[in-house]
Amino acid sequence: MPHAYHLSNAAELFTPSLVFFPELIRKNIARTVEMAGSASRLRPHAKTHKTREITRMQLEAGVTKHKCATIAEAEILADSGVPDVLLAYALVGPNGKRFGALAKKFPNTRFAALFDCSISLNTLAVAAQEAGRPLGAMIDLNVGMDRSGIVIGDDALALYEQAAKTPGLYADGLHAYDGHTRHSDPAERLAFVRGILDSVLAFQKRIEQRGLSVPKIVAGGTPSFPCYASIRDVPHLECSPGTYVLHDHGYGANFPDYAMIPAAVLLTRVISRPTPTRVTFDLGNKSVAPDPILTKRVYLLDAPEHTVVTHSEEHLVIETAEADRYQPGDLVYALPGHICPSVALHQEVFIAEGGRVVGRWEVAARNRFITV
Repeated sequence: MPHAYHLSNAAELFTPSLVFFPELIRKNIARTVEMAGSASRLRPHAKTHKTREITRMQLEAGVTKHKCATIAEAEILADSGVPDVLLAYALVGPNGKRFGALAKKFPNTRFAALFDCSISLNTLAVAAQEAGRPLGAMIDLNVGMDRSGIVIGDDALALYEQAAKTPGLYADGLHAYDGHTRHSDPAERLAFVRGILDSVLAFQKRIEQRGLSVPKIVAGGTPSFPCYASIRDVPHLECSPGTYVLHDHGYGANFPDYAMIPAAVLLTRVISRPTPTRVTFDLGNKSVAPDPILTKRVYLLDAPEHTVVTHSEEHLVIETAEADRYQPGDLVYALPGHICPSVALHQEVFIAEGGRVVGRWEVAARNRFITV
């Protein structure tokens, strides 16, 4: 295998399995800090890696502010020593008390969460009561993705004022996730991002005219990160990439300016040759994320020209004129199209250093519950 992921002891590994390359992860972290200009401008998302080990790598690089989507992820971050954790999700139901219990358990970590209506704001207030200490309340702005958040305007202004007056909470700034920013052309993407940010800054000005503080703006995701990283004239702007630590083929193909190195590789084996032109691998959608379109879910390294024709729970089937190159048991390396949900499908990952697997890491935050 001529590619950089070849493992001398790969034959010993069961398949399907996921392998992390810490040396490449460290390079991606260093490159991201360089792009941002400072580790203090970063608030990376833990949803991609879900591990204590990568959290510690980021801390070693000076990245002290982190973001997550679940209480389990928040707990893994706090337990790893992260001093500043944003739960980038609105709290509802019993999760209010859970988040409060988490804040009580880790008094040395600063916690905040999102809200976009009075209900989620009140649930966050319940969390503060449970914690017995103040919690940050960051308003989630809908900047065009229409998945969550409140549209910028008078209602959002009134809601932010409500947060500032709610006992146990402090208004902690603005959250603007732009997952709909998908322009492949870097110039078009930057212009689009700048338009979003201008609207957020105008809203910030309205808030401050009311005598209220906006301590920070947490903006963007992985595709828009290079744009926000290049904007240096906005104080307290925090960039929130997530995928960068591991990267994947999907982002690499769509955003070539995002110069990270894929640091996670799937190992799969041929299990069948059902027809003269078909090859079946043991890489089903329980091992690699099925959310990209069928032909982009996985990229088989060093494979001949092929088309993915079927992907089910335990099987990946390709059609290729060179199917006779494969025999059952043959090992193939693959890059996932979307790494974040792919990681969550694995309880443990193998760790490779020096061209061979040397250990395993637990994907601890794939669970919904740790201790609280």
